[in-house]
Amino acid sequence: MPMNSKASDNEGLIGFDELFRSADAGPSPVPVAAAGGDDRTVIEALGTACRRGWVRPVVAGDERAIRERARTCEVDVSSWSIIDAQQPAVAAVAEVRAGRARMLMKGQIATPDLMRAVLDPQVGLRTPRTLCQVVLMQVTSGTAPRRFLLADTGICIEPTLEQKGDILRHVAETARALHVATPRLALMAATEKTNSAMPDTVDSAELVRRAAAGEFPHCVVEGPLSFDLAYANDAGEKKQVAGSVVGAADGMVFPNLLSANLTVKGIMYTADCRFGGVICGASCPIVFMSRADTTETRLNSLSLALRMLEARGAAS
Repeated sequence: MPMNSKASDNEGLIGFDELFRSADAGPSPVPVAAAGGDDRTVIEALGTACRRGWVRPVVAGDERAIRERARTCEVDVSSWSIIDAQQPAVAAVAEVRAGRARMLMKGQIATPDLMRAVLDPQVGLRTPRTLCQVVLMQVTSGTAPRRFLLADTGICIEPTLEQKGDILRHVAETARALHVATPRLALMAATEKTNSAMPDTVDSAELVRRAAAGEFPHCVVEGPLSFDLAYANDAGEKKQVAGSVVGAADGMVFPNLLSANLTVKGIMYTADCRFGGVICGASCPIVFMSRADTTETRLNSLSLALRMLEARGAAS
């Protein structure tokens, strides 16, 4: 692992306050198709985002239930498009494909149902890239608040080496959309030492080699790194491990879904934090969090997805 100094050209990822201000300043509402709208948090988040001028909702599901839910939540849906559909995911994806929506949002619907519609080879939103969930985590407690990205927290169960490389690219692209020009990315493992008995550490070493060869430009990639080394600078001092990413990771790429999902949910439920997530790799950003999440989390995810959409437009 390289023993170099911290990169100096980054000021850190922007957080949700900045993302909200950016969404407030958007030139016009973005049409977003929500799959499964019979849910209080979905209705409330879309209602708030609509009032702030962020989005123009297109909601698919049981129309009667959606309207009744909106009534009980005291949310005005008179300007929304509501599609009465027995297969909300299929209907919402069709709206994106037809150009009537520019983003997709997971509502009160099972993840496998949504992913079947997204990944349908004929009428889905597939691209050649690996799909993965990237979560922006903003820890506000403690003496040193931190913002960092985690992936893949929701899609790839056991990513291959090539898929890990694509997940790494997604995290780097997300970091750049959040104003970090040269993101510092950690390849996560249980240890910082390469060990043939732990294949994830071998993959990490190979990805670091590829990064050094220029495969992942405009970012700093180090690993394998344990969570403490990626997160806390004093851990590097105690373990005598140095590097640009140690204690300063803008993004963490985990070896599998188990480790990523347990880590992100452990932080969500025990730390003072804000978070939101987006699926990358489809033909449009997908607002994607758990059905158990709050209205605030759905708003956070919408603001992140809007920034990702804006970054796509700027790059094209």
